[in-house]
Amino acid sequence: MAKEPTNYTNNSETVVVAADTFSFATVEQENGNATVIRFKIENSQVRPGDVLLVLDGSEIHFHGMIGIIEDEWGVATDRRGSLLPATVQ
Repeated sequence: MAKEPTNYTNNSETVVVAADTFSFATVEQENGNATVIRFKIENSQVRPGDVLLVLDGSEIHFHGMIGIIEDEWGVATDRRGSLLPATVQ
C-alpha cells in the first residue's frame, strides 16, 4: 500500500476576511464585479485549495477557491456570485 505524501492536506480551510479591510487587485471582472482577484496572504498556513470568503456583515461579497499562491500573494476565483467592485484597492 502506497503511503500518502505528508506535505499537503486534502482538507480545505475557509479563510474569512471583512470586506471593509480587505485589499485586493482585480485580475478579471464581469459586470463591474471582480471575479478573479490577487491578494496578500497574511497567514502562512493558507494553501491552494482553501476557500476565500469576503464578508460585509453577514452578506457574502466573494466566495471562491484559492488556486495559486506565489511569493505570499494568492489568486482566488468567484465567477458566479462576486459582489466585490472591480477596482484596485
